[in-house]
Formats: sequence, structure tokens, C-alpha cells
Amino acid sequence: MFDHKVTDVFFDLDHTLWDFERNSALTFAKILESNRVKVDLNGFLEIYSPINFEMWKLYRENGITQSELRYQRLRRTFDILKASVTDEIIDALSHEYIEHLPSFVHLLPNTVEVLEYLFPKYRLHIITNGFEEVQERKLKGSNIHHYFDQIINSEMAGVKKPDPYIFELALSRAKVEPRHTLMVGDNLEADILGAKAMGMQVVHFNSNNEANHDVCKTIYDLIEIKSIL
Repeated sequence: MFDHKVTDVFFDLDHTLWDFERNSALTFAKILESNRVKVDLNGFLEIYSPINFEMWKLYRENGITQSELRYQRLRRTFDILKASVTDEIIDALSHEYIEHLPSFVHLLPNTVEVLEYLFPKYRLHIITNGFEEVQERKLKGSNIHHYFDQIINSEMAGVKKPDPYIFELALSRAKVEPRHTLMVGDNLEADILGAKAMGMQVVHFNSNNEANHDVCKTIYDLIEIKSIL
């Protein structure tokens, strides 16, 4: 399966291990109600999710700032819904979203089973584009923090995947050569192409229904990792 022996496995966090969509929906259900924003939750999420995906792509490419990301994804959603929501409320929602999101701890199917399987055999690490405090709370709240040796985030790196430096930092901290690593992530551009460019071996966990490709092996359930490692 792999050209070189794997000693270290690097995972993305959101959409790969931590069930971002489910936890995000629960967060919005809580904060929209507490701020008395009268919109249909399912209708809101249907508009918000693709906008958030697009905004994160811009953020990865340094096209927008963190504060613009947090504001614009909500403003654009409410504008499309023709919901009258003030900037003051949007600021409150933005703050409360980051505050409450890590308190929901649902993981994607088979996450713990796969980590339990890998943990005795490989060193496990995280490379995430999320913000340090939020990602730490997600890992600890969902009780998977202890599986990981190195946890590298874009805030400490000063750059975001697929920038080479975040992978360089992760490899340096883990003290491992790229050819002896495997990167598992959901985003083809940020996780897979970014890691592959560094000489890491890669597996694409296609949890977002991205288009088919021949860049590397694709899996659709984390449990498939047990058959390749």
C-alpha cells in the first residue's frame, strides 16, 4: 500500500475525527435560540454551510482575516435569508459560537476504535487549521487528546495548511522524516496535496463528498484505516 514504512500518522481534526457539522448544528441551535434569532435552523444551515466552506478556503489562502471570516459567514447567510439581524447580534453570535462549539463532543463514526487500534503501533499527531484554544478544548472534551503526541495548529505555526511550513513544523516536532509518515485528512487541497508536496504519504478521508480523484487512496469511513495499516 505504501512505498515506505509508516511510523507516524498525522490526522486533521475537523471533518476527519471531530464531527464538525453535527457539533456546529447543535451550537447554532443553542445560540440562535438564546439570542432570539427567528430563523429555521435547517434552512439556516443549508445556506451557512457552503458559505462557511468558501470562507474558510479564502482564509486558508490569506484572502480574509479571522475576524472577517467570523463576521462575513454570518452576515452573508442572514442576508440571503432576508433576516433582519444587526451587526451587534452577529458579533454576539460569532463570539458565542466559538465559545460553545467545543462543548459539543460528537466524533465521526469509528474514530475511537481506529485510534485505539493505531495507538499501540504508531505515534499519532494532529495538524489542524483551527485556533489553538478551541482545538484543545475539542480534543479534551471529546476525550481523544491523550492519543496524540504532537498537536500542531495554524495559530502556533503562523500559517495554514497547505502552506509547507505547518507541515515542516509538525515533522520537526515529531522528529520524523516525511517518507515515514501518513497524513489522513478530509480536505484534498489543504491536507492531501499540502502533505504530499512535503513528501508525506497520504490517504484522503472523503467525508465531504469531494470529487473523485487519483491523487491517492480515498476512504469513506475511518474504519478502512484498519485494513491499510
